[in-house]
Amino acid sequence: MLDNPTAPPLPAPWPENYPAGYAVVDVETTGLGRDDRIVSAAVYRLDARGEVEDHWYSPVNPQRDPGPVWIHGLTAAALADAPLFADVAGELAERLAGRVLVAHNAVFDWSMLAREYARARSAAPVEQRLCTIVLSKELRLPLANHKLESLAAHYGVVQQRAHHALDDARVLAEAFRPSLHLAAAAGLPLPLHACRPLTEWVDSPVPAPRYGRLYGSGPRSGWRPARKRPVCPYPNPGRLAAGGALVQGMRVAFSGDTGTDRELLEDRATEAGLHVASSVSRLTSLLVTNDPDSPASKVVRAREYGTPVIDEREFTELLKAVTPARDVHG
Repeated sequence: MLDNPTAPPLPAPWPENYPAGYAVVDVETTGLGRDDRIVSAAVYRLDARGEVEDHWYSPVNPQRDPGPVWIHGLTAAALADAPLFADVAGELAERLAGRVLVAHNAVFDWSMLAREYARARSAAPVEQRLCTIVLSKELRLPLANHKLESLAAHYGVVQQRAHHALDDARVLAEAFRPSLHLAAAAGLPLPLHACRPLTEWVDSPVPAPRYGRLYGSGPRSGWRPARKRPVCPYPNPGRLAAGGALVQGMRVAFSGDTGTDRELLEDRATEAGLHVASSVSRLTSLLVTNDPDSPASKVVRAREYGTPVIDEREFTELLKAVTPARDVHG
């Protein structure tokens, strides 16, 4: 019997290499710095195809001022009797174990969780994370910006309590599911990132499992970069011009998760003759971020200094034709 040429196409098989489960996470915090603390956390556990299995939420006593109460709504009085992070670390770990951590600007949520676990002399059982901002860009969703509310509106998901960890996690879970199915239908590799150990540390008589000397009771000892890059041999030619090309010697900084592994992207920049900067200053030629609306410190400084900001896709295209430097440092 001949196939019916007018029959609708069969759905594509689910990719075999997709994860078996996800933990959609949102944390509210006292601030954005390395010393800030979590004040609430929520997890929606999803199966392989993004269907909700269960959810969990807890406020957390940060043992300090709760920070921007006008954002998360959790006052010092409301958190006074809340459990410490160490008290809920086990429950949270059970919901993270064996799953890909999914979050909107996942590098932030992962970093906050990793630090809290390190303070509790434990480790977050997370091997990989997925940033929904990066996934949205990979899918080329027609979003005005990459805020959570824009992603939610695109899929018709109604937000009930913005900046409440449980509702933000619910909204993200509902918006992630259709994105996951779009990626699966297109056979798109998911932008998964390895959750590597953090690079900051303090003196501690008891090393934290897996992460070595991270946080402890002693004084802060300093900051250790993941690895030292070679000195850029070219002088800084200044900022990236609108519509212009990259020039060897330009100082480029990165913020947030990227579709390509961050270290690989930085390696490509270094090989092209660019200076990879760890921070943003008035000398920075450009900032690469997939989330230009982020409150991250590098993005905020870029706005303050008027530093050009481009996304990963544009940067990758510009890397294909970097203009040679006119001079070399003596």
